[in-house]
Amino acid sequence: MRRALAVIAAMLCIAAASDPAERLPDPAQEARARELFREVRCLVCQNESIDDSNAELAGDLRRLVREEIKAGKTNDQVRDHLTDRYGEFVLLKPAFSWGNAALWGAPVVVVILGLLLLLRSFRSRPADVELTPEEAKRLDRLSDDRPE
Repeated sequence: MRRALAVIAAMLCIAAASDPAERLPDPAQEARARELFREVRCLVCQNESIDDSNAELAGDLRRLVREEIKAGKTNDQVRDHLTDRYGEFVLLKPAFSWGNAALWGAPVVVVILGLLLLLRSFRSRPADVELTPEEAKRLDRLSDDRPE
């Protein structure tokens, strides 16, 4: 059943390939390639998949993915090959890692620390202290000396 769906999906997607000579002869392999195309970022366009991009590098990446699939590699092996070659940025949805978590979590931690420091500074302010009689006289003298 799964293979039949892959074959049907491949047949529906065949028209989307830019050059018929680039397509894989096996419809199931072509369907796998098309699935991977949607997961890989075009490094030129940066916010488009290589499936959507017309950039020359996207075409090169599509050929690379097809070659890997034709060689019998699994989807995970193809993804690993791409990330080894181009870095994790090549994936539109990178895998979870502690490095990524730190990258995404750091701004939140900085904002929370800033708010805590701000609250602490408000709490540590001295309460309104009344002036001593000597300070009040001095302030009055300074106010009287001011020209209006």
